[in-house]
Amino acid sequence: MLRTEGAWSFLLPGFLARQPYAMLTISIVLLVQHTTGSFGLAGAVSATAGISMALIAPQSGRLADRFGQGAVLVPQVFLHALTVGALISAALLDAPLWALFATAVPAGATAPQISPMVRARWAARLQGSPLMTTAAAFESVTDEFTFVVGPVLATALCTGVHPAAGLAAEAGVSLVGGLVFAAQRRTQPTPVRRAAAGSGGRDEATGRAPQHADPATSALAVPGARVLVAAVLGIGMVFGGMQVSLTAFTESIGRPGINGVMYGVFAAGNMLAAVAVGAIRWKRGPQARLLTAYPGLVAAAALMALTAQLGPWAVLLGALGMLVGLCVAPCMITCFTLIETLVPAGARTEAFTWLTGAVALGQAAGSTVAGQLADHSGAGAGFLTPLAGTGLALLVLLTFRKALHPAHGGLVAARGLGHRTAVPVD
Repeated sequence: MLRTEGAWSFLLPGFLARQPYAMLTISIVLLVQHTTGSFGLAGAVSATAGISMALIAPQSGRLADRFGQGAVLVPQVFLHALTVGALISAALLDAPLWALFATAVPAGATAPQISPMVRARWAARLQGSPLMTTAAAFESVTDEFTFVVGPVLATALCTGVHPAAGLAAEAGVSLVGGLVFAAQRRTQPTPVRRAAAGSGGRDEATGRAPQHADPATSALAVPGARVLVAAVLGIGMVFGGMQVSLTAFTESIGRPGINGVMYGVFAAGNMLAAVAVGAIRWKRGPQARLLTAYPGLVAAAALMALTAQLGPWAVLLGALGMLVGLCVAPCMITCFTLIETLVPAGARTEAFTWLTGAVALGQAAGSTVAGQLADHSGAGAGFLTPLAGTGLALLVLLTFRKALHPAHGGLVAARGLGHRTAVPVD
């Protein structure tokens, strides 16, 4: 996979540019909790940024499909740096609560969505190749390595330098990394508008005739995409619930400095499982794998929630956090593998962004619920949030599992959105 032509030109800048994604919500939680003293309020402000990100990110992905990734990303990173600066100022100047929420909205809305853009470049390069599963696993490893580094770095900056240092670093790295990534125009997927204007042109990345989508039609027109959004929403609640619950737990035992380490252990489990998923030659299809892996995630979340109610055992909770992380990766990777087979090429960036937006929305819901539970029922109560989110998502998966199978034996054909041409496979 790494020998794919042009891969390194977007992999390295993409790795730098995606680092801030794992720093944004935890940095908001730490800053707002420091200035207000409330985990519930900190979770609510973080949730506001997450909801804004989830609602706006798919629209920016849709614009990237139509006009090109660079054309969207450059103004976005400048706006993000300005809006994060406004949020920092509002928090440090003890501005009214409405000002915190008002500044959190644009801060989340302008967060650059690098991971979906990288995934869309892989999809354009590996279209129709079995290496797409490997690419999805590789991207999950990269994402989870980000979630190993990001929370630890944000916590260290906020607790060791200044409460606002985590957010300031997030804005700075977003700006520099985003501009470097946007400069790699040769490997970006051909914009739908430009491709549609040509007559019989070929995709620059793959050399194939491009598969087009009507720019006016959303990727969510595909029923299976909506089911995957619900599944990833539950995974997002695991991330959000774990962030706030671990923060409250480490505060309750008088060791706030280990918060980033415990969340990093959870993310490390996710990363290790992603390596395994990418290395295995799977004989079962992704639909069957998802319906097998998701109940395991629910069971792991239930075990951690039960343990958290019994006692403040940091080492045991850390080990169970790794177990939850090990169960997250197979579900997440399979969702991203499936979405690539369900939607047409011209809507890929939007489709990937819907999934990452659902993660952000789940994080927002998870951090809000976990924060309220931690404030009113104790630190251990917050760990019930991942269980509730994944349990509801599993119910949706089981009810609408037939929608996860592409129509016509694997060819994408979704109400005029385009289709894949069948090719022989060795």
